[in-house]
Formats: sequence, structure tokens, C-alpha cells
Amino acid sequence: MEKASSKLELITKYFPDLSKKQAEQFAALDDLYKEWNNKINVISRKDIDGLYEKHILHSLSIAAAFEIKKKSTVLDIGTGGGFPGIPLAIFFPGSHFNLVDSIGKKIKVVEEVVSAIGLSNVTAQQIRAEEIKNKKFDIVVTRAVAPLNELWRWSKPLLNVGRLPLADDQPIANGLICLKGGDLNQEISESGCSPTIIEIDKLFQLEYFHEKYILQISLTKYKHVK
Repeated sequence: MEKASSKLELITKYFPDLSKKQAEQFAALDDLYKEWNNKINVISRKDIDGLYEKHILHSLSIAAAFEIKKKSTVLDIGTGGGFPGIPLAIFFPGSHFNLVDSIGKKIKVVEEVVSAIGLSNVTAQQIRAEEIKNKKFDIVVTRAVAPLNELWRWSKPLLNVGRLPLADDQPIANGLICLKGGDLNQEISESGCSPTIIEIDKLFQLEYFHEKYILQISLTKYKHVK
């Protein structure tokens, strides 16, 4: 537990107001992911020791940039082992998170981790985003799953219209939030959108986050873009 606690300090450095329950849930992820990664490889072997920086804190960059309101519904497309969905669900316990992935073994890991830490605001399903029918969400989140034009094409029909008003102190509306890295100029151009772009190394002063970004597209701004 001492080792997990020292890694947790990376999270509490940027999020000092976590509740005791949240801190315990984040701390528990270390052993859980190591255990499940030995059974089902969902995180690169070279990255598992960097779980808190490369996966948990990276996911929480969305929480550093945006406040997800209580009772919001959030869809995590291509969640893999549960990122960014699980860290965000811990951080925003008043919202509901739907984590989907096309690979069943990854969803198995998500379900086991969620159960182990008592996370009651998460559902997980083996399904492709384009196969989801008759459901709407307030926000779609994703991490480096596909080009922006595809992410927006998948997300747009799944988004509620107008449930989350954009206000001066609430820099988020119904839409897509994705984590990406590298030179994004061509990808953004091909998407037909002009997303809000946030540099993650401005939020977390760590070398790992250099040239890593949060891209946010509001449905209200682009609801007529096909």
C-alpha cells in the first residue's frame, strides 16, 4: 500500500480535494491493473509502471479542464482497459459513465476493476460506437481511438441536444472530448471542425504531456456539420 500511496501523490498533487473514498479508489487501481494485466494484456507492459502518469492522470486532464455536471451521462468510446472512463467516474461520482469497447476481454477487465473498487456509476458493454442504437448521451469522451473525423461521425448521432448550457463558468456543452497527441493540423482540417484545443502540459507540468492535447467539439456549434 505504501508504494500505491506514493504513486497516488501524483494525483493528489493536482487534485488535493479528493474525498477519502476517491483516494482509496485511485490507490486501489495500482494492484488491480497489475493483477489483471498479467491475465489479460490491456496496457502495454512498458507502461504499466507508469499507470498513474500515463493513464490515470492523463485521463484526469479532462477533469482539470472541464467540470462535468451531476446527472450528466457520459459515453467512453473505445475505453480499452477503462481510460479515460474509470478515472473520470471516480472523480465525478454524480454522473453516469457508459464504457464501450469492441473487444470483450477489455470489457472484462473494466467490469472487474469497477466491481473491485465499488464504482456504482459505471456500466460497461462490448459494442462498437456505430452499433449503439436508441441511446443518447450528454458527453462523449475518448482517448486516441480513431481520427477526429471518425470520432465526430460516431459521436454526433449519440449526443443529446441542449441539456448542458454553455456558461461563463461552465466551459463545456454537449459534445465530444478526446485526448490526442502529436501534430494534429491535418487531422483537424479533415474533420471539418474547429475544436477547442487545450495543451495538457499547461495543466500538468510533466514532460510526458508535451504535445498531448484535449480537443473539445460542442454539438451546439456543429450540429449541422455532417
